[in-house]
Amino acid sequence: MNLVTGIESTDLFGGEVPPAARRLIDAARGAAHDEAGAALWTTVLAFPQCLPPYYLLYKFHASRGELKLAEEVACKALAVAAQQASLARDWRTVQPDDADFSKPGPARFWLFTLKALAFISVRRGEHAAARALVGKLRALDPEDRLGFGVVEALLEHSRSR
Repeated sequence: MNLVTGIESTDLFGGEVPPAARRLIDAARGAAHDEAGAALWTTVLAFPQCLPPYYLLYKFHASRGELKLAEEVACKALAVAAQQASLARDWRTVQPDDADFSKPGPARFWLFTLKALAFISVRRGEHAAARALVGKLRALDPEDRLGFGVVEALLEHSRSR
């Protein structure tokens, strides 16, 4: 599903992507790696308060195995979403009643990005960091609506190897 125009985008992030940002994202689709990366970075830099392009950019880098870059983008996304959702900048201090993480919008995006950081940590072999992130996800999303259980299973599998 198209994250920017489809239902999934609204369910996770809420709000609309500005038309100019959408044009840049569309330019990234099907483009060569360097051109796609440049278009996504341009989108994030030109629209720093628009959350979906951050997701696309950290997913882009993660899918290419560029985990350090994916982590850097996800951390920027987390900071922007925290500001928009009025959450603490330090994810470790966020509490379940600080926001409604079940509704589309910045708080839900923030939680989704926390899950992405946990996944990136597992892939980078940073098991202690991944465990801490999964623990926070469990506290904030005890029903596992965003699927942190998948990351938790990957973490357990990677530890048993």
